[in-house]
Amino acid sequence: MVNTPNRETSRKPASKASARPAGAAAGKLRNPEEDPEGSKTGLRVKTKALLDRIEGTGQEPTGFSYYLILGSAFALTAIGLLMVLSSSAVESIADGESPFELFVKQGIFAVIGLVLMLLLSRLNVPTFKKLGWPALALALALLVLVFTPLGIDVNGNRNWIQLGPGVTAQPSEAAKLALGLWMACVLVRKGPLLGEWKHAVVPVLPVGGLVILLVLLGNDLGTAMIIMLIIAGALYFAGARMKLFLVAGGAAVVGVLLLAITSPNRVARITMWLDQSCEVTTGLNMQSCNGLFALASGGWWGVGLGQSRQKYSWIPEAHNDYIFAIIGEELGLLGTLVVVALFGILSVAIVRTVMRHDDPFVRIFGGSIMVWIIGQAFLNMGVVTGLLPVVGVPLPFISYGGSALTITLAAVGVLLSFARPDARAGRNRARKRARNLAQRKAPEPAGNISK
Repeated sequence: MVNTPNRETSRKPASKASARPAGAAAGKLRNPEEDPEGSKTGLRVKTKALLDRIEGTGQEPTGFSYYLILGSAFALTAIGLLMVLSSSAVESIADGESPFELFVKQGIFAVIGLVLMLLLSRLNVPTFKKLGWPALALALALLVLVFTPLGIDVNGNRNWIQLGPGVTAQPSEAAKLALGLWMACVLVRKGPLLGEWKHAVVPVLPVGGLVILLVLLGNDLGTAMIIMLIIAGALYFAGARMKLFLVAGGAAVVGVLLLAITSPNRVARITMWLDQSCEVTTGLNMQSCNGLFALASGGWWGVGLGQSRQKYSWIPEAHNDYIFAIIGEELGLLGTLVVVALFGILSVAIVRTVMRHDDPFVRIFGGSIMVWIIGQAFLNMGVVTGLLPVVGVPLPFISYGGSALTITLAAVGVLLSFARPDARAGRNRARKRARNLAQRKAPEPAGNISK
């Protein structure tokens, strides 16, 4: 005869309410105002959990960030090509050229940039480390070529070199990527010595200062400011002391103010920005005021793609630095929010990528690229919306400019290399899924029986 033993009833809780601690039930009735410490702690825990989830800290790479970076870069590039065609067709026709003239040129550089992006996305970290010094040497050589007969002036700035009939390049764009790569190589070797200010400063600031000086000699303050951001971002992700940022930041602000004050053109632009009355729009404030008019006339939904009025020479070279205003006029507030959202997605994906890696090289190089792209986008949008004085900085991926688009897509290739999960992680996930599946299919053990 088989007898099944009786189960102990004391182990089974009578109900969920009885099993719950008394404090937990009372906690639901507690007024947050009566327990501010508890509410603050809960908010702090939830905030930290949200930030950890965004960063992906402690999570195994799944490739999600890879596709976020790739998708947002593709979307922004496509929007840029579309808006370059829309904003440049009118002036191209007025100059007796094909309406597709600038669009085709930008498309060619986009293809070149995509090829570079795919090539760089297949490289690994040791290969990038080997390219640090050669990339810096090449960038400095190209910056020096600007002041040779190969260099040309464009709108008062001498930052381009002539490569052939109708083909120019801007070496300062390549210098952004090369400097970020070189600083990552140097700062990684410094390691724990970065706690001392002299190791954090030398040789990063002298070399970075040389690059900034060469750019400023070409009268391009906007690009010099972006390079300052890249240097600051690399030092921050390397773990330099905050005192260094306070001193260097103060010196940078003083230097920028001196450069602005000593230039009558820059002083006039700052004065116009402080005024912002836009009663007269025929002087230096023509571009900024008409950019605000474009955003205002776009409203919520825009006047329609290709229907901009401000691109009829009211905004000079609308396909360049002020293309964001044309987006706001033709696609409305919705179009501008889509662009802002895409840059936000890109920044979150980069943060998830760099925070997951234990290799400080990836954090420094990836962080400097993020500060470069997102900081430049913020600066451009701030100028167009009137939050900042007019500075000649293009909108990444979107503004017309072959060198800027090609190098930016190349930087995205570096990020994709860092975000791509390795084969070992993929095998580990496959084994884990197989193990979980086997556990679910395994029969449950029978209950204890006794004769």
